[in-house]
Amino acid sequence: MIEVGNISKQVTTSEGTINILDKINLSLASGESLAIVGPSGSGKSTLLGILAGLDLPSSGSVRLNGQDITAMTEEGRAAVRAKHVGFVFQSFHLLPGLTAMENVALPLELQGDREALTTAAYFLQRVGLNHRTTHYPRQLSGGEQQRVAVARAFACRPTILFADEPTGNLDTGTGEKINELLFELNREEGTTLVLVTHELNLAARCGQRLVLAAGQQVVEAKAKAKSAAKTTIKRTAKPTAKPTAKPKPAAKVKAKLTAKAKPTAKVKVRQKVVAKPKAIAKAKLKPQGSEI
Repeated sequence: MIEVGNISKQVTTSEGTINILDKINLSLASGESLAIVGPSGSGKSTLLGILAGLDLPSSGSVRLNGQDITAMTEEGRAAVRAKHVGFVFQSFHLLPGLTAMENVALPLELQGDREALTTAAYFLQRVGLNHRTTHYPRQLSGGEQQRVAVARAFACRPTILFADEPTGNLDTGTGEKINELLFELNREEGTTLVLVTHELNLAARCGQRLVLAAGQQVVEAKAKAKSAAKTTIKRTAKPTAKPTAKPKPAAKVKAKLTAKAKPTAKVKVRQKVVAKPKAIAKAKLKPQGSEI
Protein backbone atom coordinates (compact mmCIF):
# COMPACT_ATOMS: atom_id res chain seq x y z
CA MET A 1 0.00 0.00 0.00
CA ILE A 2 1.15 3.53 -0.80
CA GLU A 3 -0.13 6.58 1.07
CA VAL A 4 1.05 10.07 0.15
CA GLY A 5 0.14 13.13 2.19
CA ASN A 6 0.71 16.68 0.92
CA ILE A 7 4.20 16.13 -0.43
CA SER A 8 5.96 19.11 -1.97
CA LYS A 9 9.40 19.48 -3.48
CA GLN A 10 11.35 22.72 -3.87
CA VAL A 11 14.85 23.30 -5.16
CA THR A 12 16.81 26.44 -4.35
CA THR A 13 18.97 27.89 -7.13
CA SER A 14 20.89 31.12 -7.67
CA GLU A 15 17.83 32.47 -9.46
CA GLY A 16 15.45 31.61 -6.64
CA THR A 17 13.26 28.71 -5.47
CA ILE A 18 11.78 26.34 -8.01
CA ASN A 19 8.59 24.47 -7.07
CA ILE A 20 8.80 21.01 -8.61
CA LEU A 21 5.87 19.41 -6.76
CA ASP A 22 3.09 21.10 -4.81
CA LYS A 23 0.90 19.26 -2.26
CA ILE A 24 0.46 15.89 -3.98
CA ASN A 25 -1.90 13.37 -2.38
CA LEU A 26 -2.73 9.80 -3.33
CA SER A 27 -3.67 6.41 -1.90
CA LEU A 28 -3.02 3.10 -3.66
CA ALA A 29 -4.04 -0.27 -2.24
CA SER A 30 -1.99 -3.44 -2.60
CA GLY A 31 -2.23 -5.07 -6.01
CA GLU A 32 -3.59 -1.96 -7.74
CA SER A 33 -2.02 -0.01 -10.58
CA LEU A 34 -1.37 3.72 -10.96
CA ALA A 35 -0.27 5.75 -14.00
CA ILE A 36 1.45 9.09 -13.45
CA VAL A 37 0.95 11.20 -16.57
CA GLY A 38 1.64 14.76 -17.66
CA PRO A 39 3.79 16.82 -20.02
CA SER A 40 7.58 16.87 -19.86
CA GLY A 41 8.86 18.83 -16.89
CA SER A 42 5.69 18.40 -14.85
CA GLY A 43 7.48 16.49 -12.06
CA LYS A 44 6.56 12.88 -12.93
CA SER A 45 10.00 11.30 -12.47
CA THR A 46 10.65 13.38 -9.34
CA LEU A 47 7.42 12.09 -7.82
CA LEU A 48 8.32 8.51 -8.73
CA GLY A 49 11.72 8.87 -7.07
CA ILE A 50 10.11 10.20 -3.88
CA LEU A 51 7.55 7.37 -3.82
CA ALA A 52 10.36 4.83 -4.16
CA GLY A 53 12.47 6.43 -1.43
CA LEU A 54 15.24 7.47 -3.83
CA ASP A 55 14.61 11.11 -2.97
CA LEU A 56 13.03 13.05 -0.10
CA PRO A 57 10.25 15.64 -0.35
CA SER A 58 10.67 19.13 1.10
CA SER A 59 7.47 18.55 3.08
CA GLY A 60 4.80 15.89 3.47
CA SER A 61 5.01 12.14 4.03
CA VAL A 62 5.16 8.86 2.08
CA ARG A 63 4.18 5.54 3.62
CA LEU A 64 5.02 2.23 1.96
CA ASN A 65 3.27 -0.78 3.48
CA GLY A 66 2.60 1.23 6.63
CA GLN A 67 6.16 2.53 7.03
CA ASP A 68 6.90 6.25 6.83
CA ILE A 69 9.97 6.24 4.59
CA THR A 70 10.30 10.03 4.72
CA ALA A 71 11.20 9.76 8.40
CA MET A 72 13.91 7.15 7.78
CA THR A 73 17.62 7.51 7.17
CA GLU A 74 19.11 6.63 3.79
CA GLU A 75 20.09 3.21 5.17
CA GLY A 76 16.54 2.62 6.38
CA ARG A 77 15.04 3.55 3.01
CA ALA A 78 17.57 1.29 1.25
CA ALA A 79 16.47 -1.62 3.43
CA VAL A 80 12.82 -0.98 2.53
CA ARG A 81 13.66 -0.81 -1.17
CA ALA A 82 15.62 -4.06 -1.01
CA LYS A 83 12.68 -5.84 0.62
CA HIS A 84 9.64 -4.34 -1.07
CA VAL A 85 10.57 -2.37 -4.22
CA GLY A 86 11.43 -3.28 -7.80
CA PHE A 87 12.42 -0.96 -10.66
CA VAL A 88 12.12 -0.93 -14.45
CA PHE A 89 13.94 2.01 -16.04
CA GLN A 90 13.64 3.51 -19.52
CA SER A 91 17.34 2.94 -20.27
CA PHE A 92 17.42 -0.68 -18.96
CA HIS A 93 20.44 -0.21 -16.59
CA LEU A 94 21.92 -3.64 -17.30
CA LEU A 95 25.55 -4.29 -16.36
CA PRO A 96 27.43 -4.75 -19.67
CA GLY A 97 29.95 -7.23 -18.24
CA LEU A 98 27.26 -9.68 -17.04
CA THR A 99 25.11 -12.06 -19.05
CA ALA A 100 21.32 -11.88 -19.02
CA MET A 101 21.22 -14.63 -16.41
CA GLU A 102 23.81 -12.90 -14.23
CA ASN A 103 22.04 -9.53 -14.47
CA VAL A 104 18.81 -11.06 -13.20
CA ALA A 105 20.51 -13.13 -10.49
CA LEU A 106 22.73 -10.32 -9.11
CA PRO A 107 20.18 -8.60 -6.79
CA LEU A 108 19.09 -12.02 -5.50
CA GLU A 109 22.70 -12.97 -4.73
CA LEU A 110 23.17 -9.66 -2.90
CA GLN A 111 20.23 -10.67 -0.71
CA GLY A 112 21.91 -14.00 0.03
CA ASP A 113 19.47 -16.10 -2.03
CA ARG A 114 21.07 -19.50 -2.69
CA GLU A 115 18.55 -20.22 -5.45
CA ALA A 116 19.39 -17.02 -7.33
CA LEU A 117 20.35 -18.69 -10.61
CA THR A 118 17.30 -20.97 -10.55
CA THR A 119 14.97 -18.03 -9.91
CA ALA A 120 16.71 -15.98 -12.62
CA ALA A 121 16.29 -18.80 -15.14
CA TYR A 122 12.59 -19.10 -14.26
CA PHE A 123 11.83 -15.40 -14.81
CA LEU A 124 13.90 -15.24 -18.01
CA GLN A 125 11.76 -18.11 -19.26
CA ARG A 126 8.65 -16.14 -18.20
CA VAL A 127 9.67 -13.19 -20.38
CA GLY A 128 10.51 -15.45 -23.32
CA LEU A 129 14.32 -15.27 -23.11
CA ASN A 130 15.26 -18.77 -21.98
CA HIS A 131 17.32 -19.05 -25.20
CA ARG A 132 19.25 -15.84 -24.40
CA THR A 133 20.47 -16.53 -20.86
CA THR A 134 24.19 -16.52 -21.76
CA HIS A 135 24.08 -13.45 -24.00
CA TYR A 136 25.50 -10.09 -22.95
CA PRO A 137 23.49 -6.84 -23.22
CA ARG A 138 25.37 -5.76 -26.36
CA GLN A 139 24.21 -8.97 -28.03
CA LEU A 140 20.54 -8.26 -27.27
CA SER A 141 18.06 -5.95 -28.98
CA GLY A 142 16.44 -3.06 -27.12
CA GLY A 143 13.27 -5.05 -26.53
CA GLU A 144 15.24 -8.04 -25.25
CA GLN A 145 17.25 -5.86 -22.88
CA GLN A 146 14.04 -4.44 -21.45
CA ARG A 147 12.70 -7.98 -21.01
CA VAL A 148 15.81 -8.80 -18.97
CA ALA A 149 15.16 -5.67 -16.88
CA VAL A 150 11.54 -6.76 -16.29
CA ALA A 151 12.71 -10.25 -15.30
CA ARG A 152 15.25 -8.75 -12.89
CA ALA A 153 12.57 -6.54 -11.32
CA PHE A 154 10.08 -9.37 -10.77
CA ALA A 155 12.72 -11.94 -9.72
CA CYS A 156 13.04 -10.24 -6.32
CA ARG A 157 9.24 -10.60 -5.95
CA PRO A 158 8.66 -6.98 -4.88
CA THR A 159 5.40 -5.86 -3.34
CA ILE A 160 5.64 -2.60 -5.32
CA LEU A 161 7.04 -2.17 -8.84
CA PHE A 162 8.02 1.27 -10.14
CA ALA A 163 8.43 1.71 -13.90
CA ASP A 164 9.74 4.97 -15.37
CA GLU A 165 8.80 5.18 -19.07
CA PRO A 166 9.44 1.43 -19.51
CA THR A 167 8.78 1.55 -23.27
CA GLY A 168 10.21 5.02 -24.02
CA ASN A 169 13.22 3.67 -25.95
CA LEU A 170 11.33 0.97 -27.84
CA ASP A 171 9.38 0.87 -31.08
CA THR A 172 5.58 0.65 -30.93
CA GLY A 173 5.28 -3.11 -31.51
CA THR A 174 7.99 -4.04 -28.99
CA GLY A 175 6.62 -1.51 -26.50
CA GLU A 176 3.17 -3.10 -26.62
CA LYS A 177 4.68 -6.52 -25.87
CA ILE A 178 6.56 -5.11 -22.87
CA ASN A 179 3.35 -3.47 -21.63
CA GLU A 180 1.47 -6.75 -21.92
CA LEU A 181 4.27 -8.47 -20.03
CA LEU A 182 4.21 -5.89 -17.22
CA PHE A 183 0.47 -6.18 -16.66
CA GLU A 184 0.51 -9.97 -16.99
CA LEU A 185 3.20 -10.38 -14.34
CA ASN A 186 1.51 -7.70 -12.23
CA ARG A 187 -1.71 -9.75 -12.14
CA GLU A 188 -0.01 -13.08 -11.54
CA GLU A 189 2.38 -11.86 -8.85
CA GLY A 190 -0.13 -9.52 -7.16
CA THR A 191 2.35 -6.64 -7.33
CA THR A 192 1.35 -3.00 -6.89
CA LEU A 193 2.33 -1.24 -10.11
CA VAL A 194 3.25 2.46 -10.38
CA LEU A 195 4.39 3.69 -13.77
CA VAL A 196 5.29 6.99 -15.42
CA THR A 197 4.19 7.21 -19.05
CA HIS A 198 3.31 9.54 -21.90
CA GLU A 199 1.20 6.82 -23.54
CA LEU A 200 -2.49 7.49 -22.89
CA ASN A 201 -3.53 3.99 -23.98
CA LEU A 202 -1.14 2.52 -21.41
CA ALA A 203 -2.38 4.88 -18.70
CA ALA A 204 -5.97 3.87 -19.49
CA ARG A 205 -5.16 0.28 -18.52
CA CYS A 206 -4.26 1.31 -14.96
CA GLY A 207 -6.81 1.39 -12.18
CA GLN A 208 -5.89 4.96 -11.23
CA ARG A 209 -4.38 7.98 -12.98
CA LEU A 210 -2.55 10.89 -11.41
CA VAL A 211 -2.20 13.85 -13.77
CA LEU A 212 0.50 16.45 -13.15
CA ALA A 213 0.78 19.91 -14.68
CA ALA A 214 3.62 22.23 -13.61
CA GLY A 215 4.08 20.19 -10.44
CA GLN A 216 0.44 20.38 -9.40
CA GLN A 217 -2.08 17.60 -9.21
CA VAL A 218 -4.89 18.03 -11.75
CA VAL A 219 -8.37 16.97 -10.67
CA GLU A 220 -9.71 14.93 -13.59
CA ALA A 221 -13.31 14.98 -12.37
CA LYS A 222 -13.76 18.57 -13.59
CA ALA A 223 -12.34 17.76 -16.99
CA LYS A 224 -14.60 14.71 -17.31
CA ALA A 225 -17.66 16.76 -16.31
CA LYS A 226 -16.86 19.36 -18.98
CA SER A 227 -16.39 16.73 -21.68
CA ALA A 228 -19.62 15.01 -20.62
CA ALA A 229 -21.51 18.32 -20.83
CA LYS A 230 -20.11 18.95 -24.32
CA THR A 231 -21.18 15.47 -25.38
CA THR A 232 -24.76 15.94 -24.15
CA ILE A 233 -25.00 19.33 -25.88
CA LYS A 234 -23.86 17.78 -29.15
CA ARG A 235 -26.26 14.87 -28.80
CA THR A 236 -29.29 17.05 -28.03
CA ALA A 237 -28.43 19.61 -30.69
CA LYS A 238 -28.42 17.18 -33.60
CA PRO A 239 -32.04 15.89 -33.37
CA THR A 240 -33.52 19.40 -33.03
CA ALA A 241 -31.62 20.67 -36.04
CA LYS A 242 -32.97 18.02 -38.41
CA PRO A 243 -36.79 18.69 -38.13
CA THR A 244 -36.31 22.41 -38.81
CA ALA A 245 -34.66 21.58 -42.11
CA LYS A 246 -37.75 19.70 -43.47
CA PRO A 247 -40.40 22.37 -44.23
CA LYS A 248 -39.32 22.42 -47.88
CA PRO A 249 -41.34 19.36 -48.98
CA ALA A 250 -44.53 21.03 -47.66
CA ALA A 251 -43.83 24.10 -49.77
CA LYS A 252 -43.30 21.86 -52.77
CA VAL A 253 -46.66 20.17 -52.16
CA LYS A 254 -48.41 23.54 -52.09
CA ALA A 255 -46.65 24.53 -55.26
CA LYS A 256 -47.78 21.32 -56.90
CA LEU A 257 -51.34 21.83 -55.70
CA THR A 258 -51.44 25.37 -57.10
CA ALA A 259 -49.94 24.09 -60.30
CA LYS A 260 -52.67 21.42 -60.55
CA ALA A 261 -55.38 24.04 -60.05
CA LYS A 262 -54.68 25.58 -63.45
CA PRO A 263 -56.47 22.89 -65.48
CA THR A 264 -59.79 23.87 -63.78
CA ALA A 265 -59.40 27.38 -65.17
CA LYS A 266 -58.89 25.91 -68.61
CA VAL A 267 -62.09 23.92 -68.22
CA LYS A 268 -64.06 27.09 -67.49
CA VAL A 269 -62.58 28.76 -70.52
CA ARG A 270 -63.58 25.83 -72.66
CA GLN A 271 -67.07 25.90 -71.20
CA LYS A 272 -67.39 29.57 -72.25
CA VAL A 273 -66.13 28.72 -75.69
CA VAL A 274 -68.69 25.94 -76.01
CA ALA A 275 -71.49 28.32 -74.99
CA LYS A 276 -71.00 30.50 -78.04
CA PRO A 277 -72.83 28.17 -80.50
CA LYS A 278 -76.13 28.70 -78.51
CA ALA A 279 -75.92 32.44 -79.12
CA ILE A 280 -75.31 31.75 -82.79
CA ALA A 281 -78.41 29.50 -82.89
CA LYS A 282 -80.61 32.24 -81.43
CA ALA A 283 -79.25 34.71 -83.92
CA LYS A 284 -80.20 32.38 -86.76
CA LEU A 285 -83.81 32.14 -85.53
CA LYS A 286 -84.44 35.88 -85.87
CA PRO A 287 -84.33 36.11 -89.66
CA GLN A 288 -86.87 33.26 -89.87
CA GLY A 289 -89.31 35.24 -87.71
CA SER A 290 -89.12 38.37 -89.86
CA GLU A 291 -90.05 36.44 -92.99
CA ILE A 292 -93.26 35.12 -91.33
